[in-house]
Amino acid sequence: MYFGAEFGSLRSFAGNFTLDDAQTGLDTLHERGKKGYVALNIYPFSNEYDKLTTLAQQLDEMGADAFIVSDMGVLAELKKLNLNAAVHISTQANTTSWQTVLAYKELGAKRVNLARELSLEQIQDIQKNIDGQIETEVFVHGAVCFSYSGRCAISDYLTGFRANRGECKHPCRWKYSLVEEQRPGEYMPVFEDERGLYFFNSKELALFEYLPALAAAGVNSFKIEGRMKTVHYLASVISFYRQVIDGRQFTPEEGLKLISRIPNRGYSTGFAKGAVKPDDYSVGKSLSGAESVFVGNVVDCDSAAATIEVRNKIHAGDTLEVLKPNGSLSTITLGDPLTDSKGQYLNFANNSQFLEIPHSLPKYTILRRLTRPSTV
Repeated sequence: MYFGAEFGSLRSFAGNFTLDDAQTGLDTLHERGKKGYVALNIYPFSNEYDKLTTLAQQLDEMGADAFIVSDMGVLAELKKLNLNAAVHISTQANTTSWQTVLAYKELGAKRVNLARELSLEQIQDIQKNIDGQIETEVFVHGAVCFSYSGRCAISDYLTGFRANRGECKHPCRWKYSLVEEQRPGEYMPVFEDERGLYFFNSKELALFEYLPALAAAGVNSFKIEGRMKTVHYLASVISFYRQVIDGRQFTPEEGLKLISRIPNRGYSTGFAKGAVKPDDYSVGKSLSGAESVFVGNVVDCDSAAATIEVRNKIHAGDTLEVLKPNGSLSTITLGDPLTDSKGQYLNFANNSQFLEIPHSLPKYTILRRLTRPSTV
């Protein structure tokens, strides 16, 4: 799991971890045999290096497993500190060649997260030429930038918030029209049709069908965007990709149906084919276009009942889809009336209330109401 501290990451508004939070998070991960990577991937100014290196030393003493960096100066300064943590190169560094991957190896990096603009064929070529000398990671799911791996100045220019300082306001996702110089006042829409793609408002990346080929090429890790995402998003996406990694086969249509349960901007395979083409995924959802509504999650359970924390309005008699931590899907129909944690009977429950339901569901199970009939 990767996360950011209160300084140094590319998500300044994510409710990042204090040092106490970081220690708790790292301890929790290590108790479960997992690793915690800390993002220090801003491009700092000269007067910020002392703050960044002091933070790295503190997190290293807490047991951080790796630092994710983009800036060459940060890489050089961390190397001087002789830290226990490994150094990983962020996708923000735009690594597009095996020559650069091996250069990072010589500079002390353990892993390189390759640029999101590479095709499968180019990644396979990189893997062949590095021949296991250094680990690689590929970003396989989540938001992409219309600029090169996020190296963008539009947010700086239009809003005063700097993308490469973790402050991006995503102006590339605003609605635009074009005005041609000789036709002032005549607004032409910027949109996507069968003839081509607009390039401002990118669809989200979804490379699930490429995972077997990437693994066979020797890629060590798959990165899924998780910061500033909901519990529902994390549960849905990670459990789906875990099943794909473990060998379960989904058709593109089945996979898209599952990941369309969550809010999305439409999905794309990005540059995996070599170029973005009109026949790429075109699910075309807006942020409000998810095919389900997250209504609750299991916070406690025993052999006969489960305690649900309500996250959206639930009605007595609702039929809900159940997503268990192992990725399995099923449905349940709630009783009428509902029973809350105090034993009171209800016709409906609102956000932050707790319900007791007579179903044995494991902790962290997600409950959602489908807005479209399920075919998966």
